[in-house]
Amino acid sequence: MDFAGFSPAHAPLIDPFGRSISYLRVSVTDRCDFRCVYCMAENMTFLPKRDLLTLEELDRLCSAFIARGVRKIRLTGGEPLVRRGIMTLFASLSRHLASGALGELTLTTNGSQLPKFAGELAAHGVKRINVSLDTLDPEKFRAITRWGEVQQVLDGIAAARAAGIAVKINAVALKGVNEDELGDLVAWAHGRGMDLTLIEVMPLGDIGEGRLEQYLPLSMVRARLSERYALEDIDYRTGGPARYVGVKETGGRLGFITPLTHNFCESCNRVRVTCTGTLYMCLGQEDAADLRTPLRASESDEALHAAIDEAISRKPKGHDFVIDRRHRRPALARHMSVTGG
Repeated sequence: MDFAGFSPAHAPLIDPFGRSISYLRVSVTDRCDFRCVYCMAENMTFLPKRDLLTLEELDRLCSAFIARGVRKIRLTGGEPLVRRGIMTLFASLSRHLASGALGELTLTTNGSQLPKFAGELAAHGVKRINVSLDTLDPEKFRAITRWGEVQQVLDGIAAARAAGIAVKINAVALKGVNEDELGDLVAWAHGRGMDLTLIEVMPLGDIGEGRLEQYLPLSMVRARLSERYALEDIDYRTGGPARYVGVKETGGRLGFITPLTHNFCESCNRVRVTCTGTLYMCLGQEDAADLRTPLRASESDEALHAAIDEAISRKPKGHDFVIDRRHRRPALARHMSVTGG
């Protein structure tokens, strides 16, 4: 076979277990305007600006992955919408939507900046977003986020929907904090035509509180919700790790992301890049690859593609998350805000 004209820059990304990498999550900043208790320490030390990829570098990196078969890109943070000039990145990446090379451009947000940016996001081809919202109780919301205002988020959700963007709500199940209102959160979200996904606490980063005190198994949550709702397993996938059920009483979908009680790795099609250009092949492993150096070494993307290939060849089969009384340390030292959702 003649490989003389073959360019690895256009070969699809396949990991050692035959999984096609079609989903890229990119953190555009480690900063956030909230300090959620399960995500960040109250007094965070953020990265110096020189360490962060520029918006132009982020565009180049995303474009390289799109050339290798990535069909879905999710921008995350921290809070992606607090990154200065972030709309220029959405505008630039939208060219790949227009060409058909990219199937979906989306983001995960806390919703605080949506009143300002929802219209522009819709104009740049963003059709659906995830909004993190753990409680509708104003005082509880302030306690979880340390200084957020729930009304600002509700206004942001309304602005997104008014702009024609579909909203899915993500809620982290927190023992003794919001476990008594998850059923009401289902009714609230579904009553407004929004899907809801519940997420288990993930053991990432030292946040000054014990994970064991926060951890609420979703198997327990589902059992409790089953006393109020008829839940039926459905074959619905968004490309992410959630497993969905239909809620008979509301007609809506309810997702469960269970990295601890159910390992969702067998169908993993995604990798993550931090705002400093570090590629994590698995959210739950420390193994990573530096993409910033090849990005900055040359205007050509040849070295970048070589680094991506080498990293994907090391993508593991799964993660090793565990929370119990013998593992009171975080499974990984880095905070969720660093890796990006």
